[in-house]
Amino acid sequence: MVTRGKRPQNRPFRNLLTETRNGWGASAVDALSTALVMRIPEIVDEIVNYIPTIDYSKTDSLVSLFETTIRYLGGMLSGYDLLKGPLSDLASNSDAVEALLTQSKNLANILKFAFDTPSGVPYNNVNITSGGNDGATSNGLATTGTLVLEWTRLSDLTGDSQYAELGQKAESYLLNPMPSTAEPFPGLVGSNINIDTGLFEDSYVSWGGGDDSFYEYLMKMYVYDPNRFASYKDRWVAAADSTIAHLKSSPAPRPDLTFVANYYNGNLDLNSGHLTCFDGGSFLLGGQVLGRQEYIDFGLELVNGCYATYAQTATGIGPEGFGWDEASVPANQVDFYNRTGFYITSSAYILRPEVIESIYYAYRITGDQKVSPFCLASLKCADLRKYRDWAWNAFVAINATTRTSSGFAGITDVNTPGGGSKYDNQESFLFAEVMKYSYLIHAPGKSWPN
Repeated sequence: MVTRGKRPQNRPFRNLLTETRNGWGASAVDALSTALVMRIPEIVDEIVNYIPTIDYSKTDSLVSLFETTIRYLGGMLSGYDLLKGPLSDLASNSDAVEALLTQSKNLANILKFAFDTPSGVPYNNVNITSGGNDGATSNGLATTGTLVLEWTRLSDLTGDSQYAELGQKAESYLLNPMPSTAEPFPGLVGSNINIDTGLFEDSYVSWGGGDDSFYEYLMKMYVYDPNRFASYKDRWVAAADSTIAHLKSSPAPRPDLTFVANYYNGNLDLNSGHLTCFDGGSFLLGGQVLGRQEYIDFGLELVNGCYATYAQTATGIGPEGFGWDEASVPANQVDFYNRTGFYITSSAYILRPEVIESIYYAYRITGDQKVSPFCLASLKCADLRKYRDWAWNAFVAINATTRTSSGFAGITDVNTPGGGSKYDNQESFLFAEVMKYSYLIHAPGKSWPN
């Protein structure tokens, strides 16, 4: 999965650039759903046969409950659902398919002690050998609020309610935030939760890294089961309305661009980043599911703003961090800011998917894929094709700039031709998300439903 040609023996599926994510083969497990939607049976078989060999009880490093849940547990459960459902013909070893669920339960059983706290808010970084943790006194909004879907799904598949109860108990503190000062606007909450009490420790509001996927999972839980999780939808709607009313922001030199600001103690923080850029996808999903055009329109504005951070750099790739506070523009970026509407605060790109993912949502929801071949020359049709074009431009830039002889690597400077230097690391979400959405947006129209 990582290198071309034959893999060295006894190092199956591990990231050969850097051994990360506890040495369990994250690149393989995270990539399973992509191999499935791309319908590559030989890769599916190889991954499915590999997963039962993983010993999740052994690692030399601390385990992130959040990262392990979204990459390993999510990878195995999504693979299991697809292979037991619409893509059941893509794996030849039925026992190994069943082992995906067995391994999911094994992993959850190893990790569940993280929730053994006075409040039920889990530790994020745990030592599975000693049963200890990193001594943290708080957990983050995203690292607490991005567990509930996978842990609930595991209970629904196994009939064992304990996993859902753990995830939903932790989530309950986020759905009913205390103290009231932790919720400066309806639905928008602070960033850190005390592990002992479940009380929020601040009121810093953001859709960025550390907070982003909490809001994403609210709507996805409602999509998963509208009857059980109607309250999650209500919290998402409140957050969405407050975001449009209070966090919407445009740069002075580019009022045509829309970004979401952060908020703290009465002030807007005009900074954002690549992780924040799934906000467009989140609004688009919510707008489609709820039939709310105002959310779709705002989501499309956000997609346009985030794609602009790609289109304006030397590599055609957006930066890890950017800002648009006119009072804080670095002296060496004044001309760049006046032209683009943003300045770069962190120039790296580490193979993140959020911009392409949101473009994919825009493509599906606007019907971009339904353009008639008889109007290809018209301006209107060209405009309708833009989301496919944007995704293709991004993919070509990523392939040209980050590819190495043995895979892909993050780069240090998106605004330098060639991307500057390369990091010695390849994140598994390259396979799980960048490749998946880059493929799906160009897949034949009947391959996957809208």
